[in-house]
Amino acid sequence: MSVVSPRLWDQWAECADRDGTGETAERLKADFIGQLADRTLTARATSDRTTTDRFRRSTTFGAGGSEPYAQALQSDDNVLYLYGHRLDADPGTAARISTMHAGRWSAGADAIDRSLLAGVAGPVLDIGCGPGRMIQAAIDEGLDALGVDVSPTAVRIAVAAGLAVLHRSVFDDIPLEGTWATLLLVDGNIGIGGDPDALLDRCVSLLAVDGVLVVEVHRDPEHDLAYESTLQDAAGHTSDAFPWAEIGVSALRRRAAKVGLVQVAEWTKGERSFARLARA
Repeated sequence: MSVVSPRLWDQWAECADRDGTGETAERLKADFIGQLADRTLTARATSDRTTTDRFRRSTTFGAGGSEPYAQALQSDDNVLYLYGHRLDADPGTAARISTMHAGRWSAGADAIDRSLLAGVAGPVLDIGCGPGRMIQAAIDEGLDALGVDVSPTAVRIAVAAGLAVLHRSVFDDIPLEGTWATLLLVDGNIGIGGDPDALLDRCVSLLAVDGVLVVEVHRDPEHDLAYESTLQDAAGHTSDAFPWAEIGVSALRRRAAKVGLVQVAEWTKGERSFARLARA
């Protein structure tokens, strides 16, 4: 049974059906319950076409090639290695940047995950939600929540669990634009697209006037790196190359200021670091 809040659904349906035909609402409803659209959605009229097209590349996180990300989400063998072409490395030489455990993304939210929702309001939009653990955590806190992700496998897993997830990029049409009380960019998702400036600018357009953005950051405050990367599993299955980025809290603060966001909190729990941003 779906755990979608009726209140969120009513808000969304009202927003979606402004053309009076019912067609838009039906299209969004189909996406909302997990039927993946075969067509590309029309870009926002005010979008920067160059930026929009860039982020609709097929080379998204862990996709293409041997699809290690999709396989890890469906397997017990779920250790993944992120490789990147650093600017200071020899051309063509990829260095291992980090080790990831996909099992954590598929598991339930832990205490650190749940702490990110303390004191925030709904509705919550989880950007790059994966299988949906943070959506479930938000719902458990009594918050309306929706996720977006570009991975069909992740979306299917989330929907099978009764979670509200759309199969699309954050740069595609997003319902309730400009009214989201809380945006989540956790698990390194500030790296989506390899361009934190463009991603933060998009988040501003999604946020309510008094909304907040919760970002998981690199432990080194000054870390600021964008690179071409690949994802690989223990068996050597490798994805196509995709753009990615990593930034620390100081770098995030500087970039956020460019789009009118200010840092209102920063903290570290366990091995993970976070920041909360709001409009200036």
